[in-house]
Amino acid sequence: MLHCCGSLAKTTFIAACLVSGWVGMSVEQTCADEKPALKATTVPRPNLQLKTLGGKQLWSDVFWLNDWRIQYNAVSQHYRLLDAKNKRRAWGTYDECFNEFAAVRKQTEFKAPKTTVVVLLHGLGRSNNAMHKLATYLKSPPIDGKVEWDVASLTYASGRLSIDDHASNLARILESLSTEGVKEIHVVAHSLGNLVIRRYIGIQNSTEQSRVPELKRIVMLAPPNQGSRMAIVLKKNLLFRAIAGKSGQQIAELEELEAKFPTPQCEFAIIAGGRGKTGRNPILAGDDDLIVSVEETKLAGARDFMIVPSLHTFIMNEPTTQAATLSFLQHGYLKSAKDRTPLE
Repeated sequence: MLHCCGSLAKTTFIAACLVSGWVGMSVEQTCADEKPALKATTVPRPNLQLKTLGGKQLWSDVFWLNDWRIQYNAVSQHYRLLDAKNKRRAWGTYDECFNEFAAVRKQTEFKAPKTTVVVLLHGLGRSNNAMHKLATYLKSPPIDGKVEWDVASLTYASGRLSIDDHASNLARILESLSTEGVKEIHVVAHSLGNLVIRRYIGIQNSTEQSRVPELKRIVMLAPPNQGSRMAIVLKKNLLFRAIAGKSGQQIAELEELEAKFPTPQCEFAIIAGGRGKTGRNPILAGDDDLIVSVEETKLAGARDFMIVPSLHTFIMNEPTTQAATLSFLQHGYLKSAKDRTPLE
């Protein structure tokens, strides 16, 4: 298939990826220079409590509680503390930001987190804004308006750091949640986010980590579980390498790195995008969502599987996807117990 595609086809699908948001990042990210990390200081750093965008491309959450978050900048290597409205409340080292959070917490009534938290992980080139509609739905679903969990929609610098880095930052967040009394977590991940949670599982399996909440259920949205033909085709393209970064390269090399991404031992379901028949992308075999083929999403051991008529970029916003996600988190099936389609 690859030999049949000329440079025009490759250029066309690079553009398709950029438009779809799979690797759609800002120019700022690709041009920023690396800077040394800040040193700790005992003198409070001057700070204007200005509204931020919440972290776009360069920022990774390393702490989360009640929508307050500490973020790490992958370029300047400094940290900042954002409140629930994305206002910057402090910046500098991690300890300086955490100490400021602790001081605010003493003066403000913070509600205790629920014992269950649903963690949302976006895909390559996106931010937690991409999961906003799904987060809103899971916080207060229209069918069953009361749920027994909190929702943590996280941001990570998908094109700047490696999947290992993303998984390690996720571990830091879950360790801190454990100290707050969180007993179990569910994960809903889109695209690359599914490799992040699988890598997190691999790290937990291979090393002695601090106590973390139990991983209960996972819903995978358009996951490149078998790698990605598109990433392989674009692997040597300079534009793709500059924009997609280390994580994009790892998707293309997933077959070589397979041991790092174990199959979850907890219950998990897969929701793929497709048309049910022929696909949209001539580079991909079979049905697809333009970016990932249906076959590439599959992973043996899935408790349930379904296809929704959606493009890769928008699958998390589909009403069918949202209802199925809620159902699986609550009951362990996407539609109903009798309609489950496990992948043996």
